[in-house]
Amino acid sequence: MIERKAMGRASPLLLILLVLGFCFATYNLVTLIIHNRSVGKRTHDGSSGGIFFDPVIEMPEDAKKQKNAKIPFHVALTATDSPYSKWQCRIMYYWYKKKKDLPGSEMGGFTRILHSGNPDNLMDEIPTVVVDPLPAGLDRGYIVLNRPWAFVQWLEKTTIEEEYILMAEPDHIFVNPLPNLSHDGYPAAFPFFYIKPADNEKIIRKFYPEEKGPVTNIDPIGNSPVIIKKELLEKIAPTWMNVSLKMKDDQEADKTFGWVLEMYAYAVASALHGVKHILRKDFMLQPPWDLGIGKKFIIHYTYGCDYNLKGELMYGKIGEWRFDKRSHLRGPPPKNLPLPPPGVPESVV
Repeated sequence: MIERKAMGRASPLLLILLVLGFCFATYNLVTLIIHNRSVGKRTHDGSSGGIFFDPVIEMPEDAKKQKNAKIPFHVALTATDSPYSKWQCRIMYYWYKKKKDLPGSEMGGFTRILHSGNPDNLMDEIPTVVVDPLPAGLDRGYIVLNRPWAFVQWLEKTTIEEEYILMAEPDHIFVNPLPNLSHDGYPAAFPFFYIKPADNEKIIRKFYPEEKGPVTNIDPIGNSPVIIKKELLEKIAPTWMNVSLKMKDDQEADKTFGWVLEMYAYAVASALHGVKHILRKDFMLQPPWDLGIGKKFIIHYTYGCDYNLKGELMYGKIGEWRFDKRSHLRGPPPKNLPLPPPGVPESVV
């Protein structure tokens, strides 16, 4: 009798515990779903096979399947008629031709968008479309400000067969066949460690108002390298141009963003159109910081590489062996450059 009374008293307690447990489990499930839906973008590191955050989490399952058919993209880079730009374009185009038709490549046609306003002596060597520069004085010595205006003109005046476009730069070298890294409408981009919208929220809000959403909507990218649908770029490019000009006119933005101002402008312009990018760390490597090539696709040789004869990095100092593209502003590097000493990373060699 005593035992039966004890059991009777325990039943409501057990029921309460079960209800609480069910509520807790439901809360966790809902929280997980909301979290997954809010992530909004995927970062993929092809070198390790890891995925940081997931931009395709909201897609239907059938959209996440691997594509079977090739989806070619057009390679486009902006350039000037300076000797410095010309020799880089020639090297870039050479490696494009070397990798274009290899297995795994989805590279289509190629265009050098020449924003000097007049043809030059590479017209017969590299497929080129001539567009106008910005009106005199508008770039205020920041030549890169011509890039978004060049893309706006090119997209308006040219028939591009491919559905996708790779925005590239003269100082890019293709080291592996490049597939179309975009996925089901999401453009693919390389994440730059120095593009930090959240750290510059006060400035960013001048161009990306609060009603558009949190600053974390803005990807840490520039316009290159980016593989993007042509129709999407046609929408973004005029906004990218306008935001670039407004940032250049803003003293605080100009001073803070400096030489990467146009990169911030592309990131903001994309967010204004609600565009998220798949962030691919394997898209590109940057010597001397990235050491091996592995399965990465593009070398970006923007940084100077200085080493002593022991193969040790001497960044910030003139090395006993060095390569810096800025040493060759007036013309191409001489033939038969000496190779770096033993111990220097593969990416630099």
